[in-house]
Amino acid sequence: MKKNLDNPLDISSPTKKSSTMDLRGRQSVRATFRLSEACINAISILSVQLGIKQKSVFDHLMEDAGVLKNLAREPGHSEFDRHERIQKTFVISRRSLSFLDMISSEYNTQRDALVELSVRKLFPIVADERIKHEKRKQLHAEISNHFAKGEKLLSKAEEMVGADDPVVNKLKTAMVVCRNALDEIDGFIERGKLNEKFKTD
Repeated sequence: MKKNLDNPLDISSPTKKSSTMDLRGRQSVRATFRLSEACINAISILSVQLGIKQKSVFDHLMEDAGVLKNLAREPGHSEFDRHERIQKTFVISRRSLSFLDMISSEYNTQRDALVELSVRKLFPIVADERIKHEKRKQLHAEISNHFAKGEKLLSKAEEMVGADDPVVNKLKTAMVVCRNALDEIDGFIERGKLNEKFKTD
């Protein structure tokens, strides 16, 4: 039987090899870094506030080789040594770790310093999230007050026309939706409390 050279599943096809290499690059590996407490906290805050995995934060930072090279060329790496550092293990893609190791070796720069400097570039975003968190807390207080008024209105409606009245049933449905939304907002505000303790130094 003649071999079908156009078979897209042919293991020898360049596309297949490229896809395999791409998938391997996205495999998760564990890497340990020594970073400042502020840097570690920033990674956690961004992950929680933006609703993404910490791995995604690393991938965003490490997969831009041009930015990493610019950081490696920047002066001030000695400043990194003045920060008290904490050893912590993170999940990171194999590709991100490969870029990081390659540039660290090429420019003779500490791998930990490159990670630290990369994350510090995101500190303004963390600061913005802190401001938003305070505003969300204010809105949360108003929303909670609004919900409490809604509960009083529901009780009043039940007394006026009875618990089985169709208007009351519609109001009950609305209050259930509001309760669920408020519960989700409560959780988001609670997770955002990590930002309240964030310090850059």
